Amino acid sequence: MTTDTLARDGRRKRRQKGPVVDPAARAEVAALTVGLDRRRDVVIEALHRVNDALGCLPEAHVVALASLWKLAPVEVFEVATFYAHFDVIRAGEPLPPRVPVRVCDGPACRMAGSDALHDALAEAPPEGCRVGHGPCMGRCEMGPTVLVGRRAVTRATAAAVADAVAHAADPLPPSDAQRLAHAHAEGAYRVLADLRAGRRTDDEVLAILEEAGLRGLGGAGFPTARKWRTVRDLPGPKAVCVNADEGEPGTIKDRVWLETRPHRMLEGALVAAHVVGADLVVVYLRDEYPEAHALLAAEIEELAAHGLTEGVTVELRRGAGAYICGEESAMIESIEGKRGWPRHRPPYVAQKGLFGRPTVVNNVETLAWVPEVLEKGAAWWKSLGRRDRAGLRAFSVSGRVKEPGAKVAPAGITLAELIEEHCGGMADGHTLTAFLPGGASGGIMPAGLADLPLDFGSFEPHGGFIGSAAVIVLSQADDLRDVARDLTRFMAHESCGQCTPCRVGCDKAVTLLEEPAWDLDLLADLGQVMRDGSICGLGQAAPNIWQTLLRHFPEEAVR
Repeated sequence: MTTDTLARDGRRKRRQKGPVVDPAARAEVAALTVGLDRRRDVVIEALHRVNDALGCLPEAHVVALASLWKLAPVEVFEVATFYAHFDVIRAGEPLPPRVPVRVCDGPACRMAGSDALHDALAEAPPEGCRVGHGPCMGRCEMGPTVLVGRRAVTRATAAAVADAVAHAADPLPPSDAQRLAHAHAEGAYRVLADLRAGRRTDDEVLAILEEAGLRGLGGAGFPTARKWRTVRDLPGPKAVCVNADEGEPGTIKDRVWLETRPHRMLEGALVAAHVVGADLVVVYLRDEYPEAHALLAAEIEELAAHGLTEGVTVELRRGAGAYICGEESAMIESIEGKRGWPRHRPPYVAQKGLFGRPTVVNNVETLAWVPEVLEKGAAWWKSLGRRDRAGLRAFSVSGRVKEPGAKVAPAGITLAELIEEHCGGMADGHTLTAFLPGGASGGIMPAGLADLPLDFGSFEPHGGFIGSAAVIVLSQADDLRDVARDLTRFMAHESCGQCTPCRVGCDKAVTLLEEPAWDLDLLADLGQVMRDGSICGLGQAAPNIWQTLLRHFPEEAVR
């Protein structure tokens, strides 16, 4: 570190503090980030440009980026080192092979053999790549999944991964998803056109959504119309954020919506912006979905060309491998170019969200249903559910079923019905023993609860919840202790580290669950502290994993 020195003329001069900017690195970063505004909130986009091009983030390039953005190096380093998809290489360390290969270790991919695939690739890595693990990549129906750079290889084999590494620098080819999306696009944006032309009013929109009872389908289930009213009634400027960062193990539904009907989500977001008076819409998309990113970027460009975004700025932002950014305030921090740390409340994001604006945050599925509910009416929506529930929802189904995937089914359907009617039954040779109704944080439920409605309120009395409806089906072939340990390791890996109860608690839970006999009293105390003291839902819900297992399968405590 440099210090003040005495100049020859006796006056004290202050030398520049911090690392020296490498001119070559600065020139390279400047070339890679051409066209980006040098605003703080665009820092993550700039880091992506450099990381994509070089396969990592050399320290010299991070320092150069900070210089170009007129930020302190520490401000950029703390962001770059927070996100899993940025590989920061310190000065003096050798640069790694250019292509990162991440093998999914989510529950469904492990059932499909991802552990053996990872070991085979690690033992004989394709030339020019580095092999590692990655958490659930949102393709649970097509496992095992491997991300090769930004290219997803599904039902992966070592040979397919090697081929993808060889073509990692090639542009992504047009996908089946793009063709499907264009096939479904006819008639899109009619609701938005009616609203802008005055054939519908904002009050009518809110009344229909309220009568239909449409709720947030990302996990919390908050009434959509009530959220929109709250933001509408506050002074502007305002924003709409689309949470497309689904990262709960087993969750695939938003990816399917985006790859087949991206226009429905975008129309829903623009309707929300019109109703609440927002002039900014930001779609925050998880980095594991490069095909959806290309599709959305093209769709947004086409919207602008047809004047459908007039008066509204629509931006697409990439996440960078942080599950915590599915939490709405952490997502907003990330959009603003910071670490994805959840905010303390109040104020709530509806009151003070993106850039301090009152902000509507909805997930992809919620917004995708908005135009259809408005087109067909509240009575239509309410008629679709079962057991006094309203509407439809997409269930992400993976695990021991014959036909996994994103299944659109009536709200209130039971697991038993979902498996038989939409998944072709249990996979051959497998008998239902347990299931997760809402991914890792939704808890592990016994087969005896398979006749409960898969909906809000059903599993809370049993220690779990439906959340984003990531349904993972387990059988006698699955070791429930291993499932609990793996899911807890996921939570420990994805904890943002801001608060001690979650940061230390998740790590401690992993240690306890790795013991042959579990200390039940200590696990209970730990879970209570995490629930009471954690800032956000990750630390508050992580104890569901072991607490529901012990509640419904007490014999698993000692084995």
